[in-house]
Amino acid sequence: MLTHYVGRPSPLWYAGRLTEHLRKDAPADKGAKVYFKRDELNHTGAHKINAVLGQILLAKRMGKTRIIAETGAGQHGVATATACALFDLPCTVFMGATDVERQQPNVFRMKLLGAEVRPVTAGAGTLKDAMNEALRYWVGNVDDTYYCIGTVAGPHPYPQMVRDFQSVIGTEAKAQMQEAEGRLPDALVAAIGGGSNAMGLFYPSSTTPRSRCSASRPPAAACTPRSTPRASRRAAPACCTATACTCCRTRTARCRRRIRSARVSTIPASGRSIPGCTKLGRVQYVGATDDEALAAFQLCSKLEGIIPALEPAHALAEVIKRAPTMPRESILLMNLCGRGDKDIFTVARHLGVEM
Repeated sequence: MLTHYVGRPSPLWYAGRLTEHLRKDAPADKGAKVYFKRDELNHTGAHKINAVLGQILLAKRMGKTRIIAETGAGQHGVATATACALFDLPCTVFMGATDVERQQPNVFRMKLLGAEVRPVTAGAGTLKDAMNEALRYWVGNVDDTYYCIGTVAGPHPYPQMVRDFQSVIGTEAKAQMQEAEGRLPDALVAAIGGGSNAMGLFYPSSTTPRSRCSASRPPAAACTPRSTPRASRRAAPACCTATACTCCRTRTARCRRRIRSARVSTIPASGRSIPGCTKLGRVQYVGATDDEALAAFQLCSKLEGIIPALEPAHALAEVIKRAPTMPRESILLMNLCGRGDKDIFTVARHLGVEM
């Protein structure tokens, strides 16, 4: 399925023009080589399909006859609707009402694939609210319903299961880097909302001391712990900075973020693996503003002919900051986890471009 339906392995791409651009203003001995792991070329346009196919096959083996999912930006919803269409399973996707308005192209794709999109008006009408509503529905329909979670969060064994299905990204990347450069990269960079694409890239390198990992997301204006509903208590939390990451069952951290146009990190908590890596000193959390992400979005489009999603554009912003400071012989690998088709209207509105 991964080979003939998804199109794996996804290519490894040396971003030569971006590398040279970032070296222009760097000292003569600085400027890392930049590589992209191109998971935006997967069927459905993101990494989400990797874990969805594994979970839907599991659901069929368990005898479940109905699938539910949550989604924020819509890529997990599209991937779940796609797999359900393929396997002839009814699908309901819970999506915050705010995200429904913001992600109309993906809403239409899900409906076209036969899924019911159920808007959630509670709270801010974003991903955390959709996940809460999906959990409530699942508790009352567990006998015949499988909840296909899209990230390394939620009750056990979801964080481990999603991590393992997504680890195909990092496993492929390690082999591809050995073939391309004869060694592993010095730094790995990924965007992080819930953590599925980040853990997919980072986890296979967790025993490789050479590679340092950085997860980029919108910066937190404030991080405050709060109690969580009983259904969500096994979700291990993490917030935007390493010092704030915690790992417990009964409390989580909510980040009130200054996000305007991109709105990519609305999940209430990352999974248990993310703060675990932080405690081991393997992952550094960094912030990227909307303006930085939008600038990276445009730069990548113009230099590499690749239009990224706004989510990996936050990781690109970190690449743009970091690569010029690294030794020239260094290698930096970023997971380009989604393509920007779904975001062009958002970006156009922000830039004042008439469509």
